[in-house]
Amino acid sequence: MSLKHAVLAALLEGEASGYDLAKIFDVSVANFWAATPQQLYRELERLSEAGLIAARVVHQERRPNKRMFSLTDAGRRDLVAYTSRPPRPTAIRDELMVQVQACDEGDTDAVRGFVRERMEWSRGKHARYERLREWMLDGRDEETYLREAERIGPYLTLMRGLSLEEENLRWGERVLAVLDRRRTARQQA
Repeated sequence: MSLKHAVLAALLEGEASGYDLAKIFDVSVANFWAATPQQLYRELERLSEAGLIAARVVHQERRPNKRMFSLTDAGRRDLVAYTSRPPRPTAIRDELMVQVQACDEGDTDAVRGFVRERMEWSRGKHARYERLREWMLDGRDEETYLREAERIGPYLTLMRGLSLEEENLRWGERVLAVLDRRRTARQQA
């Protein structure tokens, strides 16, 4: 996947400024695609030059003018073509996993601390995703939302983010329990 398609998909929500897109990426897209505001602005320029999005300037008093971006018909066609291709397999590159793999010879206490930190990060992300879920549902139950909402893609990706963070927490608890048992066994030996 490229940032190009993540931006095009985010613009399915409607016209947005670069600032708005950065907030969208930070809140609802972050569970599957990360991008800095600088990357987003560069990509918006490329997409505009390619004719996949249209930009218009909104004049503001007391603030700098802002550019609003929206999908063009070419951008929509590009998304159709993109969603018809099989995705590439996910490749995980996670430094913590390398540290855990090496913990038998490395600093196990430090690794335990890093696992705890990752769990706290996952708890925070999970809480943000739950708040977003409640906002999206807006008092509806999930089945009603999935049946009646105009767009369900953002909710479905949010569900994946929630389950990923839940699994990260389960994994972290298991790792800490195993490392604690091994430490206790070594201390008793």
